[in-house]
Amino acid sequence: MNTAVWLERNGRAFPDLPGISVGTGVYLTHRAWAQRVRSLAGGLRGIPGLEPGERVAIAMTNSPQYLEAMFAIWHAGLVAVPINAKLHREEFRYILEQSGARIVFVSPDLAETVAPLAGEVPELRRAVVVGDAEWRRLSAGDGIDLVSRAPTDPAWLFYTSGTTGRPKGATLTHRNLLMASLSYYADVDAISPLDAKLHAAPISHGSGVYGLPHIAKAANSLIPEGGHFDPAEIAALLQHWRGVSFFAAPTMVTRLVANPVFAAADHRNLKTIIYGGGPMYVADLLKALDLLGPKLAQIYGQGEAPMTITALSKEIHADRAHPRWLQRLGSAGLPRTDVEVRVVDAEDRALPDGEAGEVVCRGDVVMAGYWRNEEATRETLRGGWLHTGDIGSVDEEGFLTLKDRSKDMIISGGSNIYPREVEEVLLRHPGIAEVSVVGRAHADWGEEVVAFVVPAPGARPTEAELDTLCLGAIARFKRPRAYIFLDALPKNNYGKVLKTELRKRLASRIVP
Repeated sequence: MNTAVWLERNGRAFPDLPGISVGTGVYLTHRAWAQRVRSLAGGLRGIPGLEPGERVAIAMTNSPQYLEAMFAIWHAGLVAVPINAKLHREEFRYILEQSGARIVFVSPDLAETVAPLAGEVPELRRAVVVGDAEWRRLSAGDGIDLVSRAPTDPAWLFYTSGTTGRPKGATLTHRNLLMASLSYYADVDAISPLDAKLHAAPISHGSGVYGLPHIAKAANSLIPEGGHFDPAEIAALLQHWRGVSFFAAPTMVTRLVANPVFAAADHRNLKTIIYGGGPMYVADLLKALDLLGPKLAQIYGQGEAPMTITALSKEIHADRAHPRWLQRLGSAGLPRTDVEVRVVDAEDRALPDGEAGEVVCRGDVVMAGYWRNEEATRETLRGGWLHTGDIGSVDEEGFLTLKDRSKDMIISGGSNIYPREVEEVLLRHPGIAEVSVVGRAHADWGEEVVAFVVPAPGARPTEAELDTLCLGAIARFKRPRAYIFLDALPKNNYGKVLKTELRKRLASRIVP
């Protein structure tokens, strides 16, 4: 099965309903979207050597053309490689090289950063900037019929950071995407062709994954006119479109509730906010429920099992009469319909209820493996279970509560930041002897990056120098927001840095 069959079917069954909209205007009907995808797919297959199974990357900010490109890639039997638009040039380079992408679609705002890589990355043949002559040429023909794909064929390389700091491409098959979509109907919501899926978060990640079950049911794919998360614009769109759902990081939900324009708006057309990607504090969740009513559903997942491990349904959010309602709100919910979930010890033995260990899961939604990384695949999928690296426990009712994020990952504004990646960049500075990066609580973003720095003898590195170093190697959102200089880092008897001690020094200060 080819995931793009949904679009072809929508074009026949619901030809005149909105397929993609921008702001309050319809950009493409389902019939027009299906035809555009058919044409662009034909243009792609007309490129010599671009055969089924080859990779085509997408380096774009949210736009209608993003959805055109993604489905054209699948229609042509190719593999989509969506890339986080906030990444640094060198991070784009690495993903393009590691995936072996032959073509990259680029939005105009990223053209200066990404397009020159077509002459530098060995397997990358060309960069196609949306709206330019090459884009128009590829989209101009009559197109091709849908290319048949097997359920186990790769569809989406979902790049997610690893403990080494290098992104790993979770290979998601057409079956994986189908199972994630079917699980949405089972555990989150039913969807109507008259509903709308708002892309307030990047399509390259959670918003794109949760867009798929909506597209499969011919719902409207809605792009904010501003192209990004804006509480006031979301409030305005709710007055125009009905049945609106969107994916949001917990920090986005908090910002929505705190925004006076959104808080004062009519929320009747809001159907569901699917939140996940970081911790949601119960106090913030209660404020959202008081304002919006039972319109929130929590999901816990990761790119390796695309956003599909556990869920806390709208019904559970609404069940205030339950004696354990507050405890349930503090959990990550129940296992999704299509997965088994366990908590295991260091030897992968299942732990009894209440004991903390690593969260593992298995099911048809779990990735095939990491692209071109057999060692990481063996380690992560050992014993047939996806090892998430997250620590949690299961209570007597089966609800999973996450205790900690292993490997010291920082989540800022819904984006994952791995400290080692930042530490390795900072250690390039000759004036730094040691460094340790941790997360500090932030009222808007959840966490922000803080670096504890031990200068080399006689050296005095400045914050400006360290900022420049980081901005030359990693995405802006990953750079430290504060540098704290120490004579020595706290360590245990084995020489391991005690990040818990560093976090204690920051715990009493929450940045407004």
